[in-house]
Amino acid sequence: MHRAIALIFLFLVQKGFSQPCTTLGQTPSTAFPVCGTSTFTQNNVPICSTNDLYVPGCSGVGTALYANKNPFFYRFTCFTAGTLGFLISPLATNEDYDWQLYDITGHNADDIFTDTSLVVTGNWSGTYGNTGASSTGVTYINCASIPSDNEPTFARMPTLIQGHEYLLLISHFTDTQSGYNLSFGGGTAVITDPTEPHLGVAKPDCDGKRIRVKMNKKMKCASLTPTGSEFSVSPAAATVVSATATNCSSAFDFDEVEITLSNTLPNGNYQLIINNGTDGNSLRDICDRNIPVEQSPFFYAIPQPIFADSIGKPGCTPDSVKVYFPKRITCTTIAANGSDFVVTGPTPVTVISAAGNCINGLTDYIIVKFASPIYTRGTYTLTLKAGTDGSTVIDECNVQLPVQSLNFTTEDTVSARFTYVTELDCRRNTVIFSHDGAHFVNSWNWTFNDSIKVSTQNHTIVFPASSTNTIQLIVSNGVCRDTSSITLVMNNEVIAAFVMPDVICPEDPCIVTDSSKGLIDSWKWTFGGVSTSNVPKPAPQFFPQTNIETYYIIKLQVTNNTLGCSDSISKKLRVLNNCFIAVPTAFTPNNDGLNDFLYPNNAIKAENLDFKVYNRWGQLVFATNDWREKWNGKVGGIPQAPGVFVWYLRYTHRDTHQKVFQKGTTTLIR
Repeated sequence: MHRAIALIFLFLVQKGFSQPCTTLGQTPSTAFPVCGTSTFTQNNVPICSTNDLYVPGCSGVGTALYANKNPFFYRFTCFTAGTLGFLISPLATNEDYDWQLYDITGHNADDIFTDTSLVVTGNWSGTYGNTGASSTGVTYINCASIPSDNEPTFARMPTLIQGHEYLLLISHFTDTQSGYNLSFGGGTAVITDPTEPHLGVAKPDCDGKRIRVKMNKKMKCASLTPTGSEFSVSPAAATVVSATATNCSSAFDFDEVEITLSNTLPNGNYQLIINNGTDGNSLRDICDRNIPVEQSPFFYAIPQPIFADSIGKPGCTPDSVKVYFPKRITCTTIAANGSDFVVTGPTPVTVISAAGNCINGLTDYIIVKFASPIYTRGTYTLTLKAGTDGSTVIDECNVQLPVQSLNFTTEDTVSARFTYVTELDCRRNTVIFSHDGAHFVNSWNWTFNDSIKVSTQNHTIVFPASSTNTIQLIVSNGVCRDTSSITLVMNNEVIAAFVMPDVICPEDPCIVTDSSKGLIDSWKWTFGGVSTSNVPKPAPQFFPQTNIETYYIIKLQVTNNTLGCSDSISKKLRVLNNCFIAVPTAFTPNNDGLNDFLYPNNAIKAENLDFKVYNRWGQLVFATNDWREKWNGKVGGIPQAPGVFVWYLRYTHRDTHQKVFQKGTTTLIR
């Protein structure tokens, strides 16, 4: 995606492409189903845009706006955990394609527009050319840019979780309708369904003139002929005249077909047979694997009352259950207030509504909604009864269902809160982390400092005594899960440190400031054999005035008596013989270590110092604002000839604030 120059330009761009996306595959709910072994070619990309998008690390930064501009979506499931690699190759030059991957497990696909936590990774670089996920890609989401920035177009391959469902958005930012190829490879994750396609259960309708058959997986809508030429019935009491797949008007695949026969079947046992149709194949799955020649038995008889099959396994804290039936239920007979159902169990449950997944007025299941979620583990009983309309629900054959009861079980919610015990030491701390395992928790996933992974209930780990550590625990009982995180700061390492001047005048005190780190309860200062102190902030220290430049060793030892940990540090202090600021009248730069340099002596209290040296022709040969910088008698590395040099010295005295100007001459002797 390009980074716009101005906000008003971005607004106009967004407005210009705000027409809704109506083509199949351009919305999350109509995404293309993906086979990991196929290359998907999209020759044309219709121009549209409907929603803003959240891009982690990019949205709200700068002026770029992110949206599902000119999108196509691809949906797939991870069958074996591992890394996902893929390549998006534009069909034309100078084309900018962006992408973002979402984990939509347990979510409606359209939740990607509102739930920012679903983002896995992505790339929004404005660089033209191929893009995707590879082993050498960057480890972050690249934000919007302009092509000349040449930002990386590949992200590091994400790690997919087995059993999770994913949604890949490909957005064509360039204002053309040129398409692209999408291929998967290079990673270790398996996104190709290993299940071979087969016929499922065949069921005749009430009057024996239609047969509904379920497949064991989704099949391509394009592989079914309208005449149903793939199907036949044995014994041949009727012929197939048409076949209609459910949902093919709003999706690319289906798993149920309604077959229309030439006449009503007599009572009896039959086989629904599948062969190659007039298009040369039977039904094909997403990976173009055909259902083999096979048959599905069914029995037709005058309709009788049916019982509910089962209740779908509830998730964590369920606020509803899904009730399945062997025949479809007429939606208009489901009491909207849920009065056809009642639930009893360990805790009170109030049913507030019921509804089906109604297609053409019929549904395979009914969702029974509760007033509040169930948080308690136990066995509950759902009873089907006559509702406020005076009857139970009625099936597609217009037969009323009898009163019956079905059980379902729920699990407790879980808490990932954990405890820890720390054993402190001088350099390393041992920390024991524990989880109580309450509410039947049977899965623990610890992450320490974003790198160390552990899957036991308890774990012992060693951290540096001076460190900041992140700890995360995810627990589950197979149904409910929870996450807890903390930041654990360790600051008990004892490290001695202090601040003091390097040089002082003989009449001035030495002031030291403790800057040690850690849990310290004892200080021991030694001031060069002159004095000692046991407090963290010792009084200013004066040294004997000997009129001789003297060096003293200042030492600090700090201790944590509880842990028995100590550390010490020593520094050298230079006490000048005097602080009278003067420039020598001569110097001998012969490297004998005596009087080799020219500089203002003892100018420790000279502030805003300016010292300049000129030769006899008025040429500047040396200048400094630091009294510690000294002239070695050379200019440009060339030794100067013996002679007289003129110097100027300006400064402000630190104590008196008096401004001083001095000048004089110095003889260079060799």
